[in-house]
Amino acid sequence: MQIFIEAIDLNIWDAIENGPFIPIIVVGHEIKDLPKDQWSNDDRRKVQYNLKAKNIITSALGIDEYFRISNCKNAKEMWDTLEVTHEGTNDVKRSRINTLTHEYELFRMNQNESIQDMQKRFTHIINHLASLGKVFPNEDLINKVLRCLSRE
Repeated sequence: MQIFIEAIDLNIWDAIENGPFIPIIVVGHEIKDLPKDQWSNDDRRKVQYNLKAKNIITSALGIDEYFRISNCKNAKEMWDTLEVTHEGTNDVKRSRINTLTHEYELFRMNQNESIQDMQKRFTHIINHLASLGKVFPNEDLINKVLRCLSRE
């Protein structure tokens, strides 16, 4: 989803990552939202990135997922809600990383298993770790696979 949105416009992804642009005005020592009738064309363009992001996110979701994020005020809130729903909190991610790292460390080729099947299992573990932010150098992965092969 991130790649898709970035390909459309990096500013849209920026609105998701950092939150929406809100035009403000400083009155004395107080910061207030700038009334819409005082927005510049540049302000309107920047505000639209959040609206476009919300549209892309909601268009990509099924009805159950939509209801999960329908009360969110901006695209960042929507994304954060979906991220926690599908990836879990930082504690859950850390636990998954630990479990998958353990699987990686103990990885061996099973008896009567083809090299293709072993490679699929290995790739599955590595891809899950990468999606959680844990990446191994290619040299380590190659050495690990070679050490795991059976004599046959």
